[in-house]
Amino acid sequence: MSRKIEVAQGFRFAGGHAGIKVQRKDVALIVSDRPATVVGVTTQNEMRAACAERTATLLPIQDGRAVIVNSGNANCLAGANEARHDERMAEAVARALGVDARQVFTASTGPIGVELQIERIEAVVPDLVADLAPNSDDAAEAILTTDKVAKQASRRIELPGGVVTLTAIAKGSGMIHPQMATMLAYLCTDAAGSADALQPLLLRAVEASFNQVSVDRDTSTNDAVLLFANGASGVAVDESCEPFVEALYSVCEELAKAIAADGEGATRLISVAVEGTADDAGARRLARAVVESNLFKSSVFGDASGWGRALASLGACASRLGLRIERHFLDLSVNGVDVLREGRPTAENPALVGPEATYRVRVGDGAGIGRAWGCDLSYDYVSINAVTKADPLETHSPGLKRRLLVEALSYIKRFHNRLAVIKYGGAAMVREDLKDAFAEDLVLLKAAGLLPVVVHGGGPEISATLERLGETPRFVDGIRVTDADNIKVVEMVLSGRVNTDVVTRIHIFGGQAIGLSGKDGGLLTARRIAVGGKDVGLVGEVTAVRTEILQMLLERDYIPVISPIGVDAKGTTYNINADTVAAEVAVALGAEKIIFLTDVPGVLDGDALISETSPVEMKRLIDSGVVRGGMLPKVNALLAAVARGVRSAHIIDGRVAHNLLAELFTETGVGTWIRARELSEDETAEWG
Repeated sequence: MSRKIEVAQGFRFAGGHAGIKVQRKDVALIVSDRPATVVGVTTQNEMRAACAERTATLLPIQDGRAVIVNSGNANCLAGANEARHDERMAEAVARALGVDARQVFTASTGPIGVELQIERIEAVVPDLVADLAPNSDDAAEAILTTDKVAKQASRRIELPGGVVTLTAIAKGSGMIHPQMATMLAYLCTDAAGSADALQPLLLRAVEASFNQVSVDRDTSTNDAVLLFANGASGVAVDESCEPFVEALYSVCEELAKAIAADGEGATRLISVAVEGTADDAGARRLARAVVESNLFKSSVFGDASGWGRALASLGACASRLGLRIERHFLDLSVNGVDVLREGRPTAENPALVGPEATYRVRVGDGAGIGRAWGCDLSYDYVSINAVTKADPLETHSPGLKRRLLVEALSYIKRFHNRLAVIKYGGAAMVREDLKDAFAEDLVLLKAAGLLPVVVHGGGPEISATLERLGETPRFVDGIRVTDADNIKVVEMVLSGRVNTDVVTRIHIFGGQAIGLSGKDGGLLTARRIAVGGKDVGLVGEVTAVRTEILQMLLERDYIPVISPIGVDAKGTTYNINADTVAAEVAVALGAEKIIFLTDVPGVLDGDALISETSPVEMKRLIDSGVVRGGMLPKVNALLAAVARGVRSAHIIDGRVAHNLLAELFTETGVGTWIRARELSEDETAEWG
């Protein structure tokens, strides 16, 4: 599908970013400049989304004008506003195009059960309309979810009355299983045709192609296949127009195979052809039974042909269908090599190599022929879909872990002599195994050439100590009220207990560390602050950092470990929020990175982790209320740091052992990465 895509006359496409996803394009628009006949099929899932319900109600129509696709949210099982939000998508496009909303089809795909941020889609529609062009690339990209590649196909068909063009885009990677539909697919042709003529053509093409694909035996709640025919070529088609029918079948089959090859976690496309049944329907069902078998798919992942498992699945299906298979007719080839002739094994059993495994089975002397497509079942399919696993690294395949090691080696080179300030807090400071894992990570980072500086908190231990002393901890807007007696306890816990524990563990794992209070050598100069106009006692903020102390330790290969205690010119001691101390230290040192260990996976938009973003986008998330509560001051501290020169900021889950290494030494990381700014080409090459 790398060849040039021909675009049918009178169709324009656009793809853009509404902010439903964090970065990737997430809204596509396809427009016919003239009224088009629209036919289609929708998912048969009983839990189908509002977009599928609406599409089924509208079809077929003779004056369709557009379809808008949101790929960041399924808008399914999303509450009372689901149907209204879907309608608002259509209305936004209708207003921008000056057409009726019933002429606009809608589609949504993505996470289920999350309310759609419809205002973001409405806001981007005018830009999409302005960007419309006779090029389908952006739209094909914008409809993707977990797909790795865009899927497009086209055909130029020369007919006696003139030339007709067929252009198609599709998406599909997971939740792929027949029962129509199993993906999103949009076919646009400048041929003319009535709904009565085109609907049966599309149904037959879908039955022979998209309905013969299975990745994971799960049928989506949202999906549909639509065919737009606007007649711009002036050439009419129907089922008697064999070249057009052949092109329609060919395009659908090409996209179906592309969806199978791009299945979640797939390493190999599986193509199965069955022949010799009484009719095509029986052959198709037998072929599909093979690609649906998890045992067989696992064999293919292991580079074994698994032909015995393939025939076992085929035989079980034949029994269910009441089909009789005569052994003396049974032939099977794998990648063109005969492994079974007339029911008897040959001496061949080829190992699988390359990106495709092709199976051809003859089961009788009938005229029926059927094909089906699927993919192997890999470790990474589980990894992609194991959304509740506490440690995402545990779900990775051995192959992926090898790739991670290669990635890590490249990052080790890049990080040599780079400085990172790490704020250590949350559950990582409570559980003994996580305390050890953090210390071990620091020693490894130092050995790899990174220069870590640690700033730690200790709030839970301070509260526990105060309670043992009969004190009730008090807070104002999340800030601990610290009086003259409390400050002694705070300093004792932070500098005398937590700090020494971190330093000791680093030494146990073979590193060198020196613990510092912000009072040592006047490291942190502070001043008193109020919170919301309220006096909170001896709580301060950093006004200066004596970086020469830290530089001296770093030059001598020590890891500085700082407790967030500061002092003013009069010698008054202050309790300072560790997040803000880490930010000030990072800015003062000119650190490349600042990293916060927290008790959440990172910054979340609903249930979705925001893995990479920019300060501008993060501020928008704050303004929209996505970032709130306890995450808000952390994000504000990080944004302040990157605004003042720190190159990048990270928020990671400290509850998972060795997440610090995974965030720094892998391409995708495991938390939220805030880039200080767009990188130049040279910086991109250097930092990745």
